[in-house]
Amino acid sequence: MRIPRTRTLVGGMILGLMAVGAVAAPPAPAPARATADSIQASRLTSTQTSTQATEQAAQNPANAPKNTASSLPSSFTWSSSGPLISPKPDATHPIVSVKDPTVFRYKDKWHVYATTANTSGAWSLAYTSFADWSQAASAPQTFLDTNPNIGNRYAAAPQVFYFAPQKLWYMVYQTGPPSFSTTTDPMRPESWSAPRTFMETEPPVVTQNKGNGAWLDFWVICDKTDCYLFFSDGNGHQYRSRTTVAEFPNGFRDTTIVLSEPNRFDLFEAGNVYRLGHSGRYLMLVEALATQSDWRRYFRAWTADSLGGAWKPLADTEANAFARSSNVTFAPGVPAWTKDFSHGEMIRDGVDQTLTIDPCRLQYLYQGMDPGASGDYSQLPWRLGLLTQTNSAC
Repeated sequence: MRIPRTRTLVGGMILGLMAVGAVAAPPAPAPARATADSIQASRLTSTQTSTQATEQAAQNPANAPKNTASSLPSSFTWSSSGPLISPKPDATHPIVSVKDPTVFRYKDKWHVYATTANTSGAWSLAYTSFADWSQAASAPQTFLDTNPNIGNRYAAAPQVFYFAPQKLWYMVYQTGPPSFSTTTDPMRPESWSAPRTFMETEPPVVTQNKGNGAWLDFWVICDKTDCYLFFSDGNGHQYRSRTTVAEFPNGFRDTTIVLSEPNRFDLFEAGNVYRLGHSGRYLMLVEALATQSDWRRYFRAWTADSLGGAWKPLADTEANAFARSSNVTFAPGVPAWTKDFSHGEMIRDGVDQTLTIDPCRLQYLYQGMDPGASGDYSQLPWRLGLLTQTNSAC
């Protein structure tokens, strides 16, 4: 399909450029567990407490935690775990990577859906769950191609949330166009419905601006009245479409470009958008490549006063990035196992369609890989690690 070929071509270009400029495994079990435990310890009690009321809060915002903090620093520093989730191939799933994660806390467990790629370059989805991050490495993985509704089609870049107005869980992902499946129980990966598309045809503004890219990495977030679909084109543009909460998942329209860059790699893919506490302010992250230095993947950040508003730079340069190798250190005993900080998701305060995060407790589950890895993009050894902010403004 078009999207896998595009990513393979771009991956080859990037690796080639890195090789020109270069003229210049998971850690041992005990340190990895200690790191995961220390990351979790600072958050577990409050997270478990809020999770017990997750669905009630999602259905009735009056029950939501009253965190009104919205301040973010103008620059960020982070500490990273080692690889917490790695591929677990079996006889029929010779996967080489786990990437593009979505993560949420529900019924006293962490739940992660992610993209996988196998030795043939085929892309699909997988699911795992565990009570504590120290258990992530040993948790079993379920492959969603065993769900006949998903099958062996191309599927990638999942996002899972609970849409409270319908009391239904949604998984947004790409099958080429922006697609979604639904379930009443996200702990049962076999229960997801067959994919439907949000749009029947590609919006003209995308066709006119994507160049050799493709629309990809779809992301849904809602406020009280509207739902928004954000996505990238791999060609320097970030888009937004809109529908009403009442119409969702139908009726997406008014597709427009909300961010653009002349260099496609400076605004590349993997956009995320979150509500900052209960402030009414929003945070957008988009993945870029460090075109002025090492070509490694990193995140830029913007904020806005509304989902339909203008996005203002927060930490959006190579010198002052949201998350990059230059502002990430690794926990004691953890080797610097990656220089790429790529496609992932924030740890959320709940599970509903508002995608609320606590700006005082930023954590990000991301994909990284061995800095020495090379080859076709589909064969790169992506693993999942966890960033924890070390300079909260709160």
